[in-house]
Amino acid sequence: MTTGNIQLLSDTLAKAKAENRAALIAYLPAGFPTVDGGIAAIKAVFDGGADVVEVGLPHSDPVLDGPVIQTADDIALRGGVKIADVMRTVKEAHEATGKPVLVMTYWNPIDRYGIERFTEELAAAGGAGCILPDLPVQESAVWREHADKHGLATVFVVAPSSRDERLATITAAGSGFVYAASLMGVTGTRESVGEQAADLVRRTRATSELPVCVGLGVSNAVQAEEVAGFADGVIVGSAFVKRILDAGGDEAAALGAVRELAAELAEGVRRRK
Repeated sequence: MTTGNIQLLSDTLAKAKAENRAALIAYLPAGFPTVDGGIAAIKAVFDGGADVVEVGLPHSDPVLDGPVIQTADDIALRGGVKIADVMRTVKEAHEATGKPVLVMTYWNPIDRYGIERFTEELAAAGGAGCILPDLPVQESAVWREHADKHGLATVFVVAPSSRDERLATITAAGSGFVYAASLMGVTGTRESVGEQAADLVRRTRATSELPVCVGLGVSNAVQAEEVAGFADGVIVGSAFVKRILDAGGDEAAALGAVRELAAELAEGVRRRK
């Protein structure tokens, strides 16, 4: 039986902590702007300094995602992206870099595809696990059983609205790390990430030994530095996607832009106060 790379993910986050910095976690959807272009973009982001990459499984109704990621998902879906392409993206990105690659997906596509099949294929591709923003913890037992069996992390999302008791339930069920959504609402770039996120990290840490990584709203090195001051990892998605969209189909420009952004953010997470 193939085993996924949850250990590589844990080791990567531990290494960042040992270096007294936050990990940089980047998000890019599979199949955007094309399957090959998406794989090249992920390699460029790793090359620029990302520690971990989340590969988005494009969805027609991405409730948590703002307009930038919705646009990218739409391009990927119009291009005919399939789960097989997501698995290929994970495999090629991991094999080329040796770094941890997760899949971020809504629950419905996995449910339709089959939990056993999905976890088996993700492990075989060298995946480190899954971030499941809309899977309720109380309905996650079957998924977790298969993920554990295949050496895959189950990353749940917590929000500022989560009460302490609820946080404890979520973190007890999760593995790999906890994804702390810095604010209520959808993904996208924000002026400030701030206090709400710091409070959420503090409350989450009180319930768990798992690293707590913050996403939603971080788009530049200054914000990355701010979040790195209180979190174990800084998650950036929309800002990378926007760089590719802004390149207007020029692949070399897109790859240069995401590599450059990754390098700026990687510097930011190392400047933590």
